[in-house]
Amino acid sequence: MQQNQAARVLATLFFIGLLVCVVVLNKRSVTRQGGSVVANSAEEAGGSQYPVPAAPDAMERYGFKLTEVSKTAGVEFTHQPPKLDAKLSHIIDRVADMGAAVAIADFDRDGWPDFYVTNSAEGGKNHLYHNNHDGTFTDVAEQMGVAAVNSAESGVSMGAVWGDYDDDGYEDLLVYKWGKCQLFHNENGKGFKEAVNSGVPQWMNANAGIWLDYDNDGKLDLLLGGYFDEKLDLWKLPSGNIMPDSIEYATNGTRLYLLKGRGDGTFEDVTVQVGLDKHKAWTLAAVAVDMTGDTFPDIFLANDYGKAELWHNVEGKRFENVSVPSGVGDRPKSGMNAAVGDIFNDGKFSIYVSNITEDHYLLQGNNMWVPSAAAKPGELMFENQANGLGVENGGWSFGAQFGDLNNDGFQDIYLVNGYLSGTKESYWYDYATFAGGNQSIIRDAAKWIPIKGRSLSGYQPKRVWLNDGAGRFTEVAQAVGASDRFDGRAVALADLWNRGSLDILASNQRGPLLVYKNEVRPENHWISFELEGVKSNRSAIGAITTVYWNGQKQSQFVSGGVGFCAQNDRRLHFGLGKSVTVEKVEIRWPSGIIQTITSPATDKLHRIRETSASG
Repeated sequence: MQQNQAARVLATLFFIGLLVCVVVLNKRSVTRQGGSVVANSAEEAGGSQYPVPAAPDAMERYGFKLTEVSKTAGVEFTHQPPKLDAKLSHIIDRVADMGAAVAIADFDRDGWPDFYVTNSAEGGKNHLYHNNHDGTFTDVAEQMGVAAVNSAESGVSMGAVWGDYDDDGYEDLLVYKWGKCQLFHNENGKGFKEAVNSGVPQWMNANAGIWLDYDNDGKLDLLLGGYFDEKLDLWKLPSGNIMPDSIEYATNGTRLYLLKGRGDGTFEDVTVQVGLDKHKAWTLAAVAVDMTGDTFPDIFLANDYGKAELWHNVEGKRFENVSVPSGVGDRPKSGMNAAVGDIFNDGKFSIYVSNITEDHYLLQGNNMWVPSAAAKPGELMFENQANGLGVENGGWSFGAQFGDLNNDGFQDIYLVNGYLSGTKESYWYDYATFAGGNQSIIRDAAKWIPIKGRSLSGYQPKRVWLNDGAGRFTEVAQAVGASDRFDGRAVALADLWNRGSLDILASNQRGPLLVYKNEVRPENHWISFELEGVKSNRSAIGAITTVYWNGQKQSQFVSGGVGFCAQNDRRLHFGLGKSVTVEKVEIRWPSGIIQTITSPATDKLHRIRETSASG
């Protein structure tokens, strides 16, 4: 026994030694990732982290270009991190590494998208930007009552999601936090009032939150995913034993909450009842969408320090863990994003999960889980095709979204990345060495090597992958103007100026909120839809819309949160390429009603209310 233990120790030490040697031999200031130079300082990134204009031929070559307009649009917001307990000060950049989130909704029903962005500093204010209809926005969070939500006593914001929980026609707001989650009722677009005794957790370290209607009863429910153990108060730690006990197979994650909505602003915890109490992980992202055609939303979870999870919804009564048989739980990675898109225009949803890729250090690769051709009807089975599609290497990836950026009829991907942008000196050597330690070392924050302001996969170029519709994505970020080098976290898409093109909101950790205005080639057409449920929940969350045109079809769904700590505008935008006509549109509501619209006009937003019967 002693000989076996000694052998294991020697083998571990040998492995760590090899890892250190690789790091030392490959330690350098600039590496290549996906054809783009990755810098370890602002100087190497070109002297600034702000974007530069798109290439002169971007419109001609790619059909669109992006211009960063935050200042001219009146959006001046910079995310700030929390300080937390002094026991974490030597690695505070590593622990307080999230919280820059963005969620889009038309909160006052004036027909123009507004957005809410989160701060994470104790005493820092969240902002609610109201759309002025003239290309500018005004922060109204203070007067609306949703600015002052961050403190050491109540916790700090990690994200927010919009959903009309009482079906009064106005989107309500959930702010999930490391601390006390807060639910705000929308008072007819004139202000927000916190819902008391709502049933949301009084304290949990949440890093994921989405609205869904898991049982299709017409009332919105809430899913919250924890990160640090919910019993921990990160401002009053008894010790430093708060970190994951393994970089790959962490066993000390925390729970989920599935809260069933009653339709009156109160919720019942049904996590145990539906079988989701078996989950215990470091969850960073969640998305809910029907992937089997039975109308009930299934749940995908992207987990840090472990394997992804897929939970099949069995008739709204329970959830079955199909992570392993479906293929998505094949190996542990650092899952940080969960986005869903119909990338082949076949009416089937693929799942895009972001992970970490840093040349010579850690090559996890992002995952594109594509439905398997071998799957039987109603069976959840996926294959990872990220490499073949060209979307595997996103650096230290965080948020990503699907959207047709050039209106050519295919779903593209916008991805933000970059972990810690600091000094020229890299923290990778210490981080990679430390990651090979045993549980007692990794779990104790006091034993982590101080960061001292160093960089860890910082100053990374973003990714914009254009879908050619034939099974390949082309990276064009620098050429089209998405050239910032901030530490990206959340990204959300919306037609902010009601012009028929998807604009981008990119939130950055310890950095500014960027607003990229999208200019699209005018000969490419589009159609969009704003759905309102009647028998289904009024926000229409979970509804799937399929557009048929020119021998093609594409499906999209209304989400209650998607990506990483983000929520897109719930209006669905479809590019049509050169086509000027649409044959039909089919809407499958959560209620089961199927509504068909024939020959709708293109280059127009359609507001559709759920009918009382299929047809």
